[in-house]
Amino acid sequence: MSRFAFFDFDKTLIPGNSATSWIRFELAAGRVSRMRALQGLGWVIRYSLGATSMDAQLRDAVAEIAGLPETEMEERVAEFYDRWIRGTYRPGARLAIEKHREAGDRLVLLTSSSNYISAHVARDLGLDDYLSNQLEVGPDGRYTGRAIEPLCYKRGKVTVAKRFLEKAGGRLEDSWFYSDSVSDLAMLDAVGNPVVVHPDPRLKRVARQRGWPIVDWD
Repeated sequence: MSRFAFFDFDKTLIPGNSATSWIRFELAAGRVSRMRALQGLGWVIRYSLGATSMDAQLRDAVAEIAGLPETEMEERVAEFYDRWIRGTYRPGARLAIEKHREAGDRLVLLTSSSNYISAHVARDLGLDDYLSNQLEVGPDGRYTGRAIEPLCYKRGKVTVAKRFLEKAGGRLEDSWFYSDSVSDLAMLDAVGNPVVVHPDPRLKRVARQRGWPIVDWD
């Protein structure tokens, strides 16, 4: 049976939050207003402090792009990734990935980010697969305004990972998961080898209480 190492993305593989960078990227391109950008950045801050949930915000954001051609989003994300993300990976992230690769473990990105940016991450880091949020696209190649359920967030990550492992021939008990956020507590609890990377204060407390490894990838 194969062993799997799952990696969160924002503030784990990279030091920042890609949602914040995306808002700034879209603002610079003139695709969002300054007011809308400030609202979005405010939501990211509240989310990082645990004062709001991603579920409703993600569904609202998906609804806003209903009718947009998927090809246009793919082009935007490719430019965004090249300019804002590619050069920001933590050095320790690459080392951890190589360690698992040498051990013969299968490497999987598990993130609340979109499948578009996840594809770039998986390609650049040589990961075997990625699990992420996906947007529904109609027969005309345009977004319907709906996300594909379940959302890859909180307990949804566990559901998505379990479905993946059932097909891939693995078990959560034999897997690793690397994350920075208390929002990933359900997935950290589910795997046999939880590892906490640059944790937020709440996750750091939990990790210390449970004796989970806390690592510095910078």
